[in-house]
Amino acid sequence: MGNEWFSGSARSRVLAFLIQFADRLEVTPIVKYTSLSLFADRFYPSLPRLMQLKYTGSWLLQPMRESHLQLFALISIWISSKMHDSCTLSLKSLKSLGDAIINEQHFTTRDILEAEVVFMQVLNFEIGASNIPFVILQELLIQFKGISKVGELVNFEACLDIMDLLYEKEETTILYSSPCSLAASILVASYVITVPRQKWEFPVLPWVKFVTSCNDEDIVEIVGDILKHIFGSSLDV
Repeated sequence: MGNEWFSGSARSRVLAFLIQFADRLEVTPIVKYTSLSLFADRFYPSLPRLMQLKYTGSWLLQPMRESHLQLFALISIWISSKMHDSCTLSLKSLKSLGDAIINEQHFTTRDILEAEVVFMQVLNFEIGASNIPFVILQELLIQFKGISKVGELVNFEACLDIMDLLYEKEETTILYSSPCSLAASILVASYVITVPRQKWEFPVLPWVKFVTSCNDEDIVEIVGDILKHIFGSSLDV
């Protein structure tokens, strides 16, 4: 596997592919963000180590191609759908969709099943999703709405757009290493962006610090990073 597959541009392309495919399938947010967590936070970062060990357990890893990464991205959505949906995609449907959007190479149903096994092996068959930022964010927003009417003004779609943006940018990937702080920061950033300034009577920062036990300085720093990525580096935060 060449170093080009670990560049920011390659990662951004594959994650944009995953996000676009998830949106095209109209999967639920929990499916989308579980798949992003499995692929972007765990599977993809494990590949350099496997390549250094010259892991050759599957032709899907050696040599690596962008079409293989795209297949693994689809696999992450498929596994996530199996975890959360009562009616998941069939193997036949997944193959048809893959044929339609993976241009470089077409994969057989046997290839797809092998890719699923390889993906699970890389994750050591550990696919829990209780501690991903989306789940924590969703719980925080429910609590927020329960204690203050201003919580209803926080735009949930804006929260999801922020999550997508942070996944697609290589320099913000590290934020996902602390799911709780990130979820709290996304909520605060969305509050700042979507709630009218004249409604800012709720002490949202002290509240998220209290309910999450996260460091408020960390939250402020992450919120600043989020706002700069949205509005530009010249933003004074």
